[in-house]
Amino acid sequence: MIREVRAFPLRAPLSESFGWARGKASVREALLVQLIADDGTEGWGECAGPPEVLRAAVTAFFGPLLLGQDPLATDPLWDRLWQAALPHGRRGVLIGALSGIDMALWDLKGKLLGQPVSALLGGRTRERIPCYTTGLYFREGPESERVPRMLAEAHKAIEGGARALLVQVGRSLAADAALARALRKEFPHTPFAAEAHGSYDVPEAAIICRALAEQGFTALADPLATEPVTAWSRLAAQTTLPLSAGRYEQTRWAFEALLATQAIGTFQVNPAWCGGLSEAQKIRTVASAHGVNVVPRSMGTQLNLAAALHFLASDIRHPGRVELRPPLLETDSLGDPFDALFTERIELEDGLATVPTTPGLGVTINSTLLDKFAL
Repeated sequence: MIREVRAFPLRAPLSESFGWARGKASVREALLVQLIADDGTEGWGECAGPPEVLRAAVTAFFGPLLLGQDPLATDPLWDRLWQAALPHGRRGVLIGALSGIDMALWDLKGKLLGQPVSALLGGRTRERIPCYTTGLYFREGPESERVPRMLAEAHKAIEGGARALLVQVGRSLAADAALARALRKEFPHTPFAAEAHGSYDVPEAAIICRALAEQGFTALADPLATEPVTAWSRLAAQTTLPLSAGRYEQTRWAFEALLATQAIGTFQVNPAWCGGLSEAQKIRTVASAHGVNVVPRSMGTQLNLAAALHFLASDIRHPGRVELRPPLLETDSLGDPFDALFTERIELEDGLATVPTTPGLGVTINSTLLDKFAL
């Protein structure tokens, strides 16, 4: 039974700020969740969102509902927390908190049963997974240095083994098109995709889709805000560039609304935000019925990276031909200051991530170091 629920809000300053289409950050933050069973076994998870707000949701709102419950009952516990959250909001911080709790439950369940999470999610279908790198963020500095700096960052990622790059767009149509041309000229054969963080309206998105398609980009992620969802259909009618969406969405019901647009080729789910691994599984099932594949976003600490890796390791690609391009795991070009907390991390070598075979998520926290980053 679960005897204790803890939450640890963390913050670490960065040596250099970074930006994207709709924001900028000079710190990294995280909210870690710890569940302790009555035999002392610990499960760890991670929530995306504002740490202090999430801490209250985890410990004060959901915590009492978890105490004394069976940690192996992941689906009934998810529903118990979901039902409690319904009167206060079907999306937002409460579902972010539920996500971290659910991730910790899967870690705890794996440890109690002596199984890696990928086995519990249905079975491991692959041992190692190739990685792509999310990067080329906006930086402070002279405009003349912007593109050369991004090209240098791309070289570093590719030399480090990245199989593809997800680059940041949404600054302006002219700047985005210029960056796409520069990247393709410098790297004729590298797969590139772009991410706009919902920064465009439909006419602008159609223009940037054409510019990216001309440079052989493989996809554009989140060009539009999620509301109204009808905008996605209007954009899809104006481009052949594959569209992906979902990193800001939560629960299968929100993804079902996106499915109805018939405009999105790939869904992105964030295990630390979408409702946890339990809900990511259900989103994948709903999407597969409509011929849409699901890939996880893993920005955050080693916990979210591990959750995304186990999710991919248990994935079955559709339509299932013999020579099928494998799914790619997201890695972060920025580096994570919270890596120092982990005595066991995800093994990355030559652009490949090894799926852990140890019980649970396969990453280990040195809890004595938490005070170093505590808010």
